Amino acid sequence: MIPQRKPKEETIVRPVGFAPSLSSMDVPRPGVAAKKRKRRIMIIAASAVGLILATIAISRLKPAVPSVDRSTVWIDTVKRGPMVRQVRGLGTLVPEDIRWIPANTEGRVEKINIWPGTPVEPDSVILELSSPELEQAAHDAELKATAAEAELTTLRATVQRELLDQEATTAKAQSDYQQAKMERETNDQLAKNGLIAELQYKTSKVKEAELANRNEIEQKRLKFAHDSIDPQLASKQSAVDQAKQLAKLKADQVEALHVRAGMSGVLQQLPVQIGQRMKVGDNLARVADPAKLKAQVKIAETQAKDIQVGQKAMIDTRNGTANGHVTRVDPAVEQGTVTVEVAFDEPLPKGARPDLSVDGTIELEHLDDVIYVGRPAFGQENNTVGMFKLVNGTSEAARTPVKLGKSSVNTIQILDGLQPGDQVILSDTSAWDAHDRIRLN
Repeated sequence: MIPQRKPKEETIVRPVGFAPSLSSMDVPRPGVAAKKRKRRIMIIAASAVGLILATIAISRLKPAVPSVDRSTVWIDTVKRGPMVRQVRGLGTLVPEDIRWIPANTEGRVEKINIWPGTPVEPDSVILELSSPELEQAAHDAELKATAAEAELTTLRATVQRELLDQEATTAKAQSDYQQAKMERETNDQLAKNGLIAELQYKTSKVKEAELANRNEIEQKRLKFAHDSIDPQLASKQSAVDQAKQLAKLKADQVEALHVRAGMSGVLQQLPVQIGQRMKVGDNLARVADPAKLKAQVKIAETQAKDIQVGQKAMIDTRNGTANGHVTRVDPAVEQGTVTVEVAFDEPLPKGARPDLSVDGTIELEHLDDVIYVGRPAFGQENNTVGMFKLVNGTSEAARTPVKLGKSSVNTIQILDGLQPGDQVILSDTSAWDAHDRIRLN
């Protein structure tokens, strides 16, 4: 018997948008749609609240601690003990004795005998100038001086002759007076005895008085002649001296055409050329004594306020060091630095020469018992900075406010924030300014 197949269930395909009639649907259940809508609203509200809470939580999270390779940072240990305050600067060696040789007159460079780098003595002729006008002026001045001397000799002979003539006149007047006086005295005796006429007697008395007056006048003339000799000769002597001085000046200027070193040392500079025309006051050459050197060190103006004359200093010539002391502090500031001069208390190392670049270190003071650490790459003295201090027992370092005191070249005083034995990072930490802790690997 053949089994019979069950008839297939017919599938009803309804077109899109077809809305069945109530007669073909299940019975509607009231409240189901409202429940679904309420559930959907609650889910959306819960998601929003969760998102807000997550955002707040994330904003309160601290940034991740950055990691730093320990070998790339400079770590130092805080110490207690004596600290020497120092300042350092670059400088050069310069001679103590320097002589610039100026031109004393106009002239043309005729010949150069010595070139820079050559040792010289005071009489060494470095170069020679020429000036025909000066040579002619010197010759004329010499002739005028000779003529003035001749005039003085002539005047001296003239006043001497006049003096002799006056002495002769005075002597004759005195002789005539003495004769008249003796004649009057004789007439006095004769008049007493009535042996002379009265007229003759009176005439002798008048003659005596006249000759006495004449003798007195000639004596005054002689005295005046004596007194006037010196002023006349002095006036002429002054003219002679003036002419001689002018002649000497011109002769010295002619001699100065042979430019001499004037001191023992080394010719350093010769800023002239053969044929060049020089004016009065132009520098012709510079001579210095290389055996006597001093150091000129440039110190930053912010560090130079405590430098005083007499403080100890050490100069490094890169061939060795030499100790000295401060002799002068320039009152002016040039390009942010102050020039400090240092004189040496001991011989310089070999190879020291003028214009050699050196390093200078000046001692400011000794602090006996202070807390100090190596000078960090940031922060100035008498200031408060944040420094990363290593946390004991961990590989992290925390930012700590540190009050700095007086500073030196390589160290700085700690006033507050650190204790002896603490380890701090002295390298530049500006890359981690946004973090209060870092981890050292």
